[in-house]
Amino acid sequence: MTTRANAPGWRATRRAVILAAGLAALSFAAPVAQAQDTVRIGLPTKTYWPTIVAETALRQKLFQKEGIRAELTVYRGGAECFEALAAGAADMILNSASFISAGQKKGVMSRGVAGGALGYYGWHLVVRQDSKITSAAELEGKKVGITSAGSGSDMLALWTQQDRKLKFTRVPLGGGGLVPNLLSGNVDAVVLYSPLTFQFMKSKEVRSLIDFGAEVPPHLTSAWIASDKIIKEKPQVVQKTVNALFGAVAFLADPKNRDEAVKLIAEIDEIPPEIAALELDGNIKKLSADGDIQKEWMVRAMDMARLIGMTDLAPVEDSYVTTFKAVPTRP
Repeated sequence: MTTRANAPGWRATRRAVILAAGLAALSFAAPVAQAQDTVRIGLPTKTYWPTIVAETALRQKLFQKEGIRAELTVYRGGAECFEALAAGAADMILNSASFISAGQKKGVMSRGVAGGALGYYGWHLVVRQDSKITSAAELEGKKVGITSAGSGSDMLALWTQQDRKLKFTRVPLGGGGLVPNLLSGNVDAVVLYSPLTFQFMKSKEVRSLIDFGAEVPPHLTSAWIASDKIIKEKPQVVQKTVNALFGAVAFLADPKNRDEAVKLIAEIDEIPPEIAALELDGNIKKLSADGDIQKEWMVRAMDMARLIGMTDLAPVEDSYVTTFKAVPTRP
């Protein structure tokens, strides 16, 4: 005797029901799987504003609120950070805008997706407090420390040579090696970024020869750069990452969050609160609040790059996209 459960028609119906249920389960699971998307963010050095912004987004759970997971990796300089993007070890990085066009000529396909800053705020060319050098002109034939070849600090060192018509030896020391090598006398000067500039000028261990934020002509000095691969394959992840990063910028700049912002900066950069406050006011609050990228800013960035010898550059139009408008994530 054939029971209903074993009847061929019932078996077919049951398979259909199971199949439909499975498809329904997959459709409900899709958002969950999508929520597990990971973005690998490369940061050029530890004590630098991109690390503060990305770490703040992580600690305020802004990536999580956007439904993505962020992995942060700190490198020894801008060049190494860009190499990570080129090697496929990072999906998005913060770097000099001119790197994009230079990289494209070498087959590294990436685009600027959001502007970082229009000036080198807090960057200085510094010497030891007791140095006999009183002007940049006296660095002729001397040694000047940078993080790495091709980095933002290298660009500013080369700009100094071009602008001041002098020659010196650029010595790559990594972000963590700049101040120790300067104070020990291994180099005569270093291109230093905030908050280290604020910290060591306040302690009177170094003094400034050039304030790059004031002297270098305004241009898009840095941008959040994404690989063409992730832009093409996961544009929603790029958008969510941009939202989280600029949510962090908004959080840090909001006067209502000042105390917490100072505390965060102090913890992330391992600096005293008073130096963190200087970093907040002298740098973080001057960053782009919306990530806007305009062609004229990129043109100036490329002009700056050519001044220091970067001539093989892809067209400016190919170096950025304006499709990712920051919608800052709220904590």
